Amino acid sequence: YTTAGQSWPEPGPHDQYCLDNRVRFVGDRVAAVAAETPEIAEQALGLIHVDYEVLPAVLDSRQSTDPNAPRIHPEPESYRIHDASRNVAAHLHAEIGDVERGFAESDLVVEREDIVPQVQQTPIENHIVITYWDEDDRLVVRTSTQVPYHVRRIIAPVIGLPPRRIRVVKPRIGGGFGVKQEVLLEDICAILTMATDHPVKLEFSRAEEFRSSRSRHPQILRMKTGVKRDGTIIANQMTLLANTGAYGTHALTVQSNTGSKTLPIYPCANIRFDAEIVYTNLPPAGAFRGYGVPQGFFALESHIDEVAKQLGMDALELRRKNWLKEGDENPLARALGEGKEGYAQIIESCGLPQCLQIVEEKLNWKEKRGKSGSGRFRRGVGVSLAMHGTAIPGLDMGGASIKLNDDGSFNVLVGATDIGTGSDTVIAQIAAEVLGVRMEDIIMHSSDTDFAPFDTGAYASSTTYISGGATKKAAEQVRMQILDVAGRMLRANPETLTINDRVITAPNGQTVTVSQVALDSLHVENQQQIMSTASWMSYNSPPPFAAQGAEVEVDTETGVVRVLKAISAVDAGRVVNPIMAEGQIEGGSTQALGYGVCEEMVYDQQGALLTTNLSDYRIFSAVDMPQMESYLVETHDPFGPFGVKAIAEIPIDGMAPAVANAVADALGVRVHQIPLTPERVLLAIYTQSQNAKQ
Repeated sequence: YTTAGQSWPEPGPHDQYCLDNRVRFVGDRVAAVAAETPEIAEQALGLIHVDYEVLPAVLDSRQSTDPNAPRIHPEPESYRIHDASRNVAAHLHAEIGDVERGFAESDLVVEREDIVPQVQQTPIENHIVITYWDEDDRLVVRTSTQVPYHVRRIIAPVIGLPPRRIRVVKPRIGGGFGVKQEVLLEDICAILTMATDHPVKLEFSRAEEFRSSRSRHPQILRMKTGVKRDGTIIANQMTLLANTGAYGTHALTVQSNTGSKTLPIYPCANIRFDAEIVYTNLPPAGAFRGYGVPQGFFALESHIDEVAKQLGMDALELRRKNWLKEGDENPLARALGEGKEGYAQIIESCGLPQCLQIVEEKLNWKEKRGKSGSGRFRRGVGVSLAMHGTAIPGLDMGGASIKLNDDGSFNVLVGATDIGTGSDTVIAQIAAEVLGVRMEDIIMHSSDTDFAPFDTGAYASSTTYISGGATKKAAEQVRMQILDVAGRMLRANPETLTINDRVITAPNGQTVTVSQVALDSLHVENQQQIMSTASWMSYNSPPPFAAQGAEVEVDTETGVVRVLKAISAVDAGRVVNPIMAEGQIEGGSTQALGYGVCEEMVYDQQGALLTTNLSDYRIFSAVDMPQMESYLVETHDPFGPFGVKAIAEIPIDGMAPAVANAVADALGVRVHQIPLTPERVLLAIYTQSQNAKQ
């Protein structure tokens, strides 16, 4: 099976087993013990004797496909692996036009290679699951998950229970960032509850979260771009080698996004994308906020700066000359999709010009670019553009049910999963706006497979767009029912009535309250329950856009990079809740700063992870934070509820290349691997000085 919490049928490799006779990485499952206390469990584990036959391992993705490399998945039962004999979990190819001819017709062709690291999501709350039998002999799974419905479907055949006997509940949880779009502990807990008839709790330690959960795919990316002397891009090519670790969860779809959501920002006649995703004996990668896009934009946006430098052109001017515009078609949307052929996407709204203008002004680009100075401490500024997606077109679907109570309050039931993002609040706002009532009149219920309608879950920047769309649709239907009853009570045409602040008003000034309508409909005349259920799915995935900028100071004697200022301007369509939207921008940008400057999973020569705590693995903390500025550029997209687009992931996409571009501006030399550790920066400075002497 696959642990990837994705819609059925899951497109990636099905290469995992609850407990196997082969372990493939340090941190893989070996055995499970249930006991009444942690001390007894530890004692029992010590009584288990395991005979290991140590097999050859491959730890470097560049060596995985060698003919003599050990096969990581020789078992015949696994399926949807692209080429198990070569350790290739998945492969992607998409091409538009004639790329080789495009290069031949270019005045300048620029190539470069970048390396991006494996990093961990580090949510405040680690993975935790509690399972127990309820009074009706049904298995209850309380789990820190982003995908309750996928959990139920995926574990059912593993544990041997039909889905109807499994109830999955997502309580309040402490963050996910993609790592909880995975089925990691639920099956083990369920099996132990079934074996013991006792409740079972299993919680990862921080070390286990690093070693045994999931992470961002490390990649080696090669860009090749052909341009005319005036800066017009003629051909663009991205080739990448990705390391999925020991299992192929999300291998296909993450890397699909690396191409489909980055290269289209500079549409041209000739585009090629190739990706090979290989197995190694390292902990598996999976879903992480941004889902493959930060890797692609680091390579692309660093590369665009280098192309501009070789052309002798301003980096912003080159971007403006080639960027995607309203009315353009996303050139790769149909070719790549996500795990299967996609749907054509026309750009109906694009705030890129306004976003870049804001960042250019707030960075003082013209005054600071190229003026790093010559002392020990040198400053530079850098910019990156970004685009993302809003849900998975033709696939993501959410449902909502709304019921009117006799005091004028409403129960809103959604499958949408609030993982700390505030989606329950946003959905309540949408319902209250349509129904003409106050937020306190909305009673939210979510993330319980027994009571809430189906929802694909909290991923792909989909909740406000998909679940909000379902809520808006259900609320509109409930509103019509309310107005029908109010029209009878007021002897007025329902179409002429308005609802505002719980009061329904007729053209002649007569009024009734929503609670009076509820009482009338439930107890007085033509009794009926005013309620509705609606679903929403879209074949359109309107992209949010962003410009992000950074100002840095580099100590040329130590190699330390200090980010002084981080600026984000984001086009997320109509913004439902500006405070929470700004929180999303600041949180995503902070994670991206860690990606660019200090975060990296490091292993010893045997593949054992060395960075298993938040001291050795350094995320950005309060003392590291730069001056941060966030700007919302509102556009109106015709597809989403109230014109919304996504905002959850786009802030993480462009900040790392903006920092790298700023460091290159400060030093006059580029570092091609992140994070930008002091060692790597000093090596680049030393190499530059040695080359200057030759």
